[in-house]
Amino acid sequence: MPDPVLGVIVVSYNTADLLRDCLLSLQRCSLPLHIVVVDNASSDGSAAMVRSNFPLVRVIANTENRGFAAATNQGLRALPAGTDYALLLNPDSTVRPGALETLVDFMQRHPRVGAAGPRLLNPDGSLQENAFTFPTLLMGFLDFFPLHGRIYHSRLNGRYYPQMRGQRPFPIDHPLGACLLLRSSALDQVGLLDEGYFIYVEEVDLCYRLKQAGWQVYHVPGAQVVHHGGQSTRQIPNRMFIELHRSRWRFFRRYYSPAFCWAHRLITHLGLARRAWQDRRALQRGQLGAAALAERLAAYQQVHDLGRKKEECKEQGPWD
Repeated sequence: MPDPVLGVIVVSYNTADLLRDCLLSLQRCSLPLHIVVVDNASSDGSAAMVRSNFPLVRVIANTENRGFAAATNQGLRALPAGTDYALLLNPDSTVRPGALETLVDFMQRHPRVGAAGPRLLNPDGSLQENAFTFPTLLMGFLDFFPLHGRIYHSRLNGRYYPQMRGQRPFPIDHPLGACLLLRSSALDQVGLLDEGYFIYVEEVDLCYRLKQAGWQVYHVPGAQVVHHGGQSTRQIPNRMFIELHRSRWRFFRRYYSPAFCWAHRLITHLGLARRAWQDRRALQRGQLGAAALAERLAAYQQVHDLGRKKEECKEQGPWD
């Protein structure tokens, strides 16, 4: 029986050095691979680096930053017919030996699993959380009003932390999109990523649709991937703060009740007011500059305005 064929989609944005390490780590995989790098108009020569150093990798070079979901779909559509699995992999990730084989083997042995995530590790080898429940109001509250102690790592905050420390695979609602293995037949059923998300929450939306369609989602700790985290998004933090909340609103308006949306809006507005107060205090102490404060307050205002829109909670369906 031939080995399953794995497609790998890497969306890059100004992370050339990390992208090189990511692609080098994929060379250790023993499975048949089709790798597609979709570059979102990087200015650091990422696309040229891939073409020069990895001639077998297909490069799609966008002339503008199309966002993660749209660029990922470009890569998925570029995979050849007969690809059994598709791996979404961030360029700031390196795959440890045997990780992809472990993920694919798990999926092969569990045909109702539509998506699986590995154990993510920080660069120092410590555990990075990668198993979550779908969002709740309490999780939104703790995002703005964090409580110390065990609550952060508990199920109250959407974490499967005790199970993550073990070695047995277990079902979850969703992993991070930093490394996400998808069954092609499941994607055929539920559709690709929703391109209405510029960045963030697109993997949550996809896993939500998979579970609604009867597919399972698993965390597989035997597969290990090192994830640096936030290497692209930290380049424009205020915009990313806005995009995070824009994506959350899109998800909630699509799948959650009007009452949930109303309560989430209240929590968000209170949380933004608290952050604005904290930032003004930081300015008075000399811990934050006036220009940085102005940028943050402008971002908070944009997020505040997102919650005042009158869209219905149920929106259009996913992208095909």
